[in-house]
Amino acid sequence: MPSKITIIGGAGFVGTNFCQQLADQQIPFEIIDLKLSQRFPEKSKIGDIRDVESLRQTITGDVIIHLAAVHRDDVRDPQDYQRTNVDGTANIAQVCTEKNIRKIIFTSTVAVYGFAEAGADETAPINPFNDYGRTKFAAEEILRSWQKQDDRALIILRPTVIFGEGNRGNVYNLFQQIASGRFVMIGHGRNQKSMAYIGNVVAFLNQCLATKQDYALYNYVDTPDMDMNTLVRQVRHQLTEQEGAGLRLPYWLGMMLGYMADGWAKLSGKTLPVSSIRIKKFCSTTAFATSKSDLDGFTPPYELEDGIKRTIVSEFINPDPDREIFYTE
Repeated sequence: MPSKITIIGGAGFVGTNFCQQLADQQIPFEIIDLKLSQRFPEKSKIGDIRDVESLRQTITGDVIIHLAAVHRDDVRDPQDYQRTNVDGTANIAQVCTEKNIRKIIFTSTVAVYGFAEAGADETAPINPFNDYGRTKFAAEEILRSWQKQDDRALIILRPTVIFGEGNRGNVYNLFQQIASGRFVMIGHGRNQKSMAYIGNVVAFLNQCLATKQDYALYNYVDTPDMDMNTLVRQVRHQLTEQEGAGLRLPYWLGMMLGYMADGWAKLSGKTLPVSSIRIKKFCSTTAFATSKSDLDGFTPPYELEDGIKRTIVSEFINPDPDREIFYTE
């Protein structure tokens, strides 16, 4: 293991959970983020990847975990993606060169594939449909160039949607709607959804630290995938003891409501929980293949169904009022 890990973007959901594992293993680490970590303030430094001098002053580790990114669909200025995801990554690579840091672990995204065919693996065509996916792939290319220039190591993860205890993202929002009885299924529900439980993602990152591979690229998916009908039925039964997926609207009607919400958001300047792109993403198949077991025989510590059950219990059945909350896309 390296002597000290630098986690850039470490105050967020994935970073905090990963740092907890490092702390449990008594592995030295530092967090660099735009805000202090609530859980590890004594390990935190304020730093901005858009400012190369800020990185020069804050990075003191010998391995970089690069988690920082602009992610949300509702970013007002599209240049924010470029400044953070691309230019910021170039700044990290530059400082790693200056400080002779020889290993970077980078969390990219399956969004680089866009609306890919079911079962897309790490060799699938790159075809992002949004600025997030486009700029994350550009960041990958910067880091690949960095890795090839010298005796360096680069491990790239392309995770699907990550969920778990304390995450207030799309998966939590789905569970909350089901719990409240307000959920309406849009479309036939046979579309598959790849998911990644935080406990498994953290374990995979830990394996990335230990591996001797010089270069590797992995989709991160917890398999087997569920279709939306199966997922909603399982969650609805655990939360309400009711069977089936509940009320359903046809896709065309759901999209019409999404376009109406887009128009209202544009006129009012307010961000709404419903939009056409979110409905399209909900109804599309996002099922990816993964070669994660090629990482030194990695086996996730949790089954996907176990991760879902643990999240539901923690968030809805036996919630902890003192739990740290992370708002993500």
